Amino acid sequence: MTPDPAPPVVPDGEGSGEDAPAILRRQSLRESAARTYARALPIVPVRARGLTIEGADGRRYLDCLSGAGALALGHNHPVVLEAIRAVLDSGAPLQVLDLATPVKDAFTEELFATLPPELAAHARIQFCGPAGTDAVEAALKLVRTATGRDGLLAFSGAYHGMTAGALAASGGAPAVSVTRLPFPYDYRCPFGVGGERGADLAARWTERLLDDPKGGTAEPAGMILEPVQGEGGVIPAPDGWLRRMREITAARGIPLIADEVQTGVGRTGSFWAVGHSGVVPDVMVLSKAIGGSLPLAVVVYREELDAWRPGAHAGTFRGNQLAMAAGAATLAYVRENGLAQRAAVVGERMLTRLRALAAWCPHIGDVRGRGLMIGLELVDPAEPDPGPECPEATAENALTTGAFTGAYGRTYGRENGRTDTGAPARRAAPILAAAVQRECLHRGLIVELGGRHSAVIRLLPPLTITDEQAEAVLDRLADALDAAIHALGDRADHELPPPAPPFTGGRR
Repeated sequence: MTPDPAPPVVPDGEGSGEDAPAILRRQSLRESAARTYARALPIVPVRARGLTIEGADGRRYLDCLSGAGALALGHNHPVVLEAIRAVLDSGAPLQVLDLATPVKDAFTEELFATLPPELAAHARIQFCGPAGTDAVEAALKLVRTATGRDGLLAFSGAYHGMTAGALAASGGAPAVSVTRLPFPYDYRCPFGVGGERGADLAARWTERLLDDPKGGTAEPAGMILEPVQGEGGVIPAPDGWLRRMREITAARGIPLIADEVQTGVGRTGSFWAVGHSGVVPDVMVLSKAIGGSLPLAVVVYREELDAWRPGAHAGTFRGNQLAMAAGAATLAYVRENGLAQRAAVVGERMLTRLRALAAWCPHIGDVRGRGLMIGLELVDPAEPDPGPECPEATAENALTTGAFTGAYGRTYGRENGRTDTGAPARRAAPILAAAVQRECLHRGLIVELGGRHSAVIRLLPPLTITDEQAEAVLDRLADALDAAIHALGDRADHELPPPAPPFTGGRR
């Protein structure tokens, strides 16, 4: 078992007298070995507001983890606190199973006002247990019940939760009956080409496999996908590819499930990430930010799929009134204040600066994201990616035909100022990424890791982040990256560490 690291030294703030080291020691002794965030982020939060967390020792941090994306408005936003206090002061029951209440009715009305109109006009809502993974389980059970089929289509790199069915549909699950399909991954294209061509091949693969009578695919009850893969490494699905998936599933009567647990409520620059492509799924799985920082998860789906029997999917805590009140306030605030559009603007500005950083830093293999869901994939510039190669996908062809983007059509800066176009993908650098995360924490910045080898630095700041805060985040990140590269030197990631057990994050 990996020991918990020592608390960081952050020269920001003064001690408050709390015994943070003792609290961390007791946590290490008493809590399960399954804990994860506490290992990489050995801090003891006692106060928080917006982007900022203050530890028990008085040190302050800029929080770009945001409760794994659950805090759309940041910590303790006034509208959220006001909504919670209003319920507490009203004397309303806090736990009502699935009974109707004014609080639930208000939440449902606000949620439906944000959904794609074509879905909202004829939709049903299922309140689930308070975690996103339970909503995924409900969605899978729903489509299997409605179609009478058992198969499932899911994608490489996916993450849908930690319960049995959700984990089986996730990318790292071993020995499952789920049919795994290729997800377009521009930087590490499974077909070795990247760009639109890679996405087109992924769509063709899916279509041909479903129509092949000897393809070995169980008759699918549904297809589940993330519009932006989060834990998979912040990989946005191309809009055209998403539309193809909608066409393929609709033509074959296969319900399309959009997992918007992390991408929803304005995170990607659209209220729901499917809005970028105009795709209207049959089922939407929603959690995290819809609860306004409190536990809440729902499934919204076309009414034709509502084949449940009473009690077919239940949960004691599906009637969390505080979460519904906080969630309704959050949804309304994001909608009324245009925070999705704001996320698109600020996110693009941050991506532009990060791409400029990548132009002179060969350790940044790729910068990608959508809105305020941003990832930097760190690589070893001396080691080519051992993944699949495509003979015709060469730098020369990329230059002469313009056919390839992504892994074979990028521009990288070098120390001498020369740029090379068509540089191939490089080997992931998880050791460097972990070092950057530690250096960020020492500088008062909380970031997450993700991706295939935990080599992607992930930024999930609240939608309320200011321009000045965004610049401060990038300043600290750039400084941490520089420090980590110099500290590791030639030792950085020449060999990958032993693979970690799948899905150790437990994000849902």
